[in-house]
Amino acid sequence: MDHAPRHGVPPSSSSSAAAPATSPEFSLPPSRLPLEDILFCVDVDAEARSEMKVAAASASASPASSGSTGSPGPGALMDPAAPPRSARPAVRRMDAVKQALMLFLHSKLTMCPDHRFAFASLRDTVSLISKEFTSDAASSIETIRSLAATDTRYAVADLTHLFKIAYEEGKRAETQGRLLRVVLIYCRSSTKPHHQWPVKPKNFTMDIVYLHDKPTADNCPQNVYDSLVDALEHVSQYEGYILESGQGLARVLFRQICIILSHPLLRCMQDDLDIPKQVVKKILAIEGVQSEDGAPVSSSQ
Repeated sequence: MDHAPRHGVPPSSSSSAAAPATSPEFSLPPSRLPLEDILFCVDVDAEARSEMKVAAASASASPASSGSTGSPGPGALMDPAAPPRSARPAVRRMDAVKQALMLFLHSKLTMCPDHRFAFASLRDTVSLISKEFTSDAASSIETIRSLAATDTRYAVADLTHLFKIAYEEGKRAETQGRLLRVVLIYCRSSTKPHHQWPVKPKNFTMDIVYLHDKPTADNCPQNVYDSLVDALEHVSQYEGYILESGQGLARVLFRQICIILSHPLLRCMQDDLDIPKQVVKKILAIEGVQSEDGAPVSSSQ
């Protein structure tokens, strides 16, 4: 293909006529990102006691293990009083949330040991569990382990106090050259959160992880999600992510927690977020590309 000549370079000029113009050097001066103070707010409504789905692999030791002729499989020789091999303790949302918080904590402190953390719980309103931010992993892990879902289904989820706490802590963080982030983990499928927070200068970033049941006639997770989006956009200073899952799989929660490890000042817009890649879909797409004679086209070409 013939390309138009660049400006200032005659089409007929030879390489020996003049030395090529050198591009100006570009250098990016080093800068340090502000350290983060991260306030986790965990929903302790009774819906946090919901069971997560069991991994598909755990159901493999079942009648399929017996022969097609009806002969008993190896499991038939086991003690009848012994529990089946596939039996596992139920994994509840709160169990998965605590594991995810520990994953986040260890990963963030591995990146930089000077990030700090504090914790709050959400019932009908927000209560602080730890009043001071700390970078001490042991004390934070102890706080995470103390989290427990209640037996109460709260009809109200008021975020006003959360925003008030975050606003005050955001001002304190700014004076220390730090950045405040709030991470809300919400578990209610029908109760829409609300707030009475006026429009103020935004001084903290907010992320939300929303775990919910599948939509039915008795719940409205879409309406709840919309309310969470509105709350996030109302207060978040930098790009905040809202990640949801109705699949009930712990691995999805862990994946989402890994996504919000990203520093707010290093993020793309959520609409442009394309990680993690779906490897299975990518493989299927490659296999679907065929040459004219039916032979698969190499992905390296």
